[in-house]
Amino acid sequence: MSRLLIVGPQGSGKGTQGVEIAKLLNIPAVSTGDVFRANIGGETELGLKIKSIVAAGNLVDDALTGEVVRDRLAQADAAEGFLLDGYPRNLVQVADLDAFLTERGEKLDLVVELGVPREESLKRLVTRAAEQGRTDDTEDGIKRRLEIYEEQTTPILDVYRERGIVATVDGVGTIDEVLGRIRAELVSRGLLAA
Repeated sequence: MSRLLIVGPQGSGKGTQGVEIAKLLNIPAVSTGDVFRANIGGETELGLKIKSIVAAGNLVDDALTGEVVRDRLAQADAAEGFLLDGYPRNLVQVADLDAFLTERGEKLDLVVELGVPREESLKRLVTRAAEQGRTDDTEDGIKRRLEIYEEQTTPILDVYRERGIVATVDGVGTIDEVLGRIRAELVSRGLLAA
């Protein structure tokens, strides 16, 4: 049973790597961004709310995000573990997730931090926006989300470092190179067989 969190600035490749880690460990990858985009695409009431928040370059509020994540983690496929991507992203959400996991007698096993310089994140996001036609990835929106990450998400790593569960991995390189570094961390921490 493995419960993980992957953290990194937007454009760090955490979505791509999260899916690969989940495959290695046979657990679901739970990406708040994917859940939100599915709602936006389906034009649900939640999706329309999220769309206006994201279009302004802001992040979805803690209460709404926590509700979505708790609902997803309560599903049967997450009973034996999960990999979270995009949550928790601030200290309020860390407390919310801790409370939820404590109720279930669980805790996070590992936080994988993808280290990527800001300039690299910006370059990747501008490229992705052009390739995928993502309207939420304007240059101003990207810069604002990176600022929010630096202000709000970076402090959660201190909490997890105190618990001794952060593995910082160099996120620059090919997908396979970065995954190889992550795999080595999973093996060294006993989460994956060598």
